[in-house]
Amino acid sequence: MADLLVVKAKIKDVIGDYNVAGDFAEELDKIVRENVAKAVKRAEANGRRTVMAKDL
Repeated sequence: MADLLVVKAKIKDVIGDYNVAGDFAEELDKIVRENVAKAVKRAEANGRRTVMAKDL
């Protein structure tokens, strides 16, 4: 897999005292990539080359 879009250290900062399984960041990365791809498609469908928050 390519480099992760999510930062493991930042995940731990948000989670706090909980442990983070080794596969958590990879799975979260998949979800982020899917949502980014959907946002790009929505922007394209609306004739834009700028992806905006509303595309999520």
